[in-house]
Amino acid sequence: MPDTQIDIDQLTGALRRETVKKNVAAIHISGKLSLLQRKLSNVLLLNAYDALTTAQTHSIDARTLAAIVGYNSNDFDTLRASLRALAETVAEWDMLDEQGRQEWGVSSLLSFAKLKNGVCEYAYSPALAQKLHDPKIYALINVHIQRNFSSGHGLALYENCYRFVRTGSTGWWSLETFRKLMGVQGSSYYESFKHLNAKIIKPAVGEVNKSSDIVITPEFRKKGRAVTDIRFLIRENPQMAMFQIDDSDGARGMDVYKALRGQGVSDRLARQWIAEHGEDYVLQKLDYMIGQGEVKSSVGYLSAALRDDYQPKTEPIAKELSPEAAEAVRLQQTVRDQEDAAYHHRKAERAERARKLEIVADLVSRRNPTQRNADKQLFIASLDGDLERENFRTHGWHSGLNASAIIAFWSELEPTAFDE
Repeated sequence: MPDTQIDIDQLTGALRRETVKKNVAAIHISGKLSLLQRKLSNVLLLNAYDALTTAQTHSIDARTLAAIVGYNSNDFDTLRASLRALAETVAEWDMLDEQGRQEWGVSSLLSFAKLKNGVCEYAYSPALAQKLHDPKIYALINVHIQRNFSSGHGLALYENCYRFVRTGSTGWWSLETFRKLMGVQGSSYYESFKHLNAKIIKPAVGEVNKSSDIVITPEFRKKGRAVTDIRFLIRENPQMAMFQIDDSDGARGMDVYKALRGQGVSDRLARQWIAEHGEDYVLQKLDYMIGQGEVKSSVGYLSAALRDDYQPKTEPIAKELSPEAAEAVRLQQTVRDQEDAAYHHRKAERAERARKLEIVADLVSRRNPTQRNADKQLFIASLDGDLERENFRTHGWHSGLNASAIIAFWSELEPTAFDE
């Protein structure tokens, strides 16, 4: 099915966030979920999370749900089948409670689900809802990254590894436990480590490393010649950092980005450097390189300067300058001071713009669908150029090109909204 693109401005509440708190009990499930069913489970939890322990049922527009997960928005047969699978899938937890006592439990992932009048309504059992909401034991699963996965085994491995990213390793799992986590327990075919490695481990590891924000490396423990246990070493994937940049927040509008492009740095690498190192650090190394005169390769030199933190050499004590030279130094310093002041002013303007756009996002989320559609049409009609209108249709209220117009528009609708 096509990977439908989502306009985030159509989403409200918890769905505007990128990550869902995924409790260990929910990650370790005994069912054999398909890729789309696993994605569906994550999105439903994200939608319900804020009211998980206070509301008995939760609801979401069915077409929005299908589109976020990656279904064709009209394919309700597949959506119904996936909801049925979640209701038939068992989650099992075995952990210590607050008093240190062992607690074991089992529940279906969904206690019920129904589709009516274009709305999906669903619920969790009270016991499972408490476990899903427990802030002490969860992983943060990025529901945007999960859209990159094309196999259920790859996504299952990502979910089970991501919560260990801070410790750097999953710890040892028996192969029996690993088969259960991958949903292939009970299969005689996968009792063979050769088949398990070739069909499950290697493809899933490859997909996690290619499609997600972590890089994992499997290690095996043997008893004699037989593999008995597996663990995964985990580190963050710096190549995915650039995907966290929201260009509508002005990444490509930054002066440092434009300066990097002027030095021949590619769009992708420029955004990656800004994401990894921050605007100030990259600008510092760019200024350093320019101060060195001609270099053989700007990209290569900058890469090394960022990696190895090149610093200017300490200048020897200067001799007394002539009045002319002193005046030239003074003028140079004045120019630098003016440039620094202009830079900090632009930085403050960007921060203020980002603050106001966050307020706009909150204002939009509070309006009903009819009001949001009317607001969009009214704003588009106020734009003069085709470029501005097309940019707004693509990025909605996050449009960096139209930021000033957006803030002015909402200032008229909500005169006190941006008051500090």
